[in-house]
Amino acid sequence: MAQFSRYLSVVVPVMNEEDNVVPMIEAVHDSLQSIDYELLFVDDGSTDRTRERIREHMTPRIKLIELRKNYGQSTAMTAGIDHAEGEYITMLDGDLQNDPSDIPMMLEKLIHEDWDVVAGNRANRQDGMLLRKIPSKIANALIRRWTGVYIKDYGCTLKVFRSEIAQELGLYGELHRFIPVLAAMQGAKITQVDVKHHPRRFGQSKYGIGRTTRVMSDLITMVFFRKYIQRPMHLFGGLGFASLFLGIAINIYLLVVKLMGHDIGNRPLLILGMIFLLGGVQLITIGIVAEVSIRNYFEGTGRKTYNIRRIYSRKEV
Repeated sequence: MAQFSRYLSVVVPVMNEEDNVVPMIEAVHDSLQSIDYELLFVDDGSTDRTRERIREHMTPRIKLIELRKNYGQSTAMTAGIDHAEGEYITMLDGDLQNDPSDIPMMLEKLIHEDWDVVAGNRANRQDGMLLRKIPSKIANALIRRWTGVYIKDYGCTLKVFRSEIAQELGLYGELHRFIPVLAAMQGAKITQVDVKHHPRRFGQSKYGIGRTTRVMSDLITMVFFRKYIQRPMHLFGGLGFASLFLGIAINIYLLVVKLMGHDIGNRPLLILGMIFLLGGVQLITIGIVAEVSIRNYFEGTGRKTYNIRRIYSRKEV
């Protein structure tokens, strides 16, 4: 294994993972002894002793970012990335299901083969079949099909990035599942490698079958971002003009029928024609508003999507 001297930031979002803190610190230390790294824990509104456990085991390599409330994993990742100082950034789940010993191999691949992102693929996933594996396989297939970004395992948090790619991901809501898509939108070169995966030893999973609907909602958002983020009028305008012309055609037909002396007042086709006509106008209007919103998005104020209560480092403990 090659020896690295470059600086690596390991970002670990945690919420109620008090029993996993010490094993995580030890696993990262054992795996990255040959790498100059920092370990950033982002506490996402824990209600147990997670923060206390981290502070009890602070070292010069460890930093704790305490968010004011629970914002969700995507926002916690963003907070960690924003405060990372490394040339390269890796993300880990706080439940020890990812194995930090895979990081040197992934980092070596990223540097030596000139990738921008190396994503982990849980080849032997240690999760329940019904509630985790099957929904994940379905979601992964849909994401690949609809976004055109072909990664086997979108749900694996373990990824290594060049810092400039990570810092431009624009994570919010629950878009961490779509990190490869967000990276691809920047033109990033992405590859994947098989990584180890372990059963959860401590604590309870934060995921359930209920997240499936959220994944589908976010997938629609990502399809829009992937294909129309810089040209929303191409989507809404296309649908709007199609609906508008269809409505006009129906109403012209009904006008001809009316001029021929037939009654059209009770025809359902008249209502359908008006729906298409008004719907077309509304879609075109939405397209114009979306264009204005996208312009504001790209000229944004740079405001953060989170608030930090305090940042702890070794010298403050």
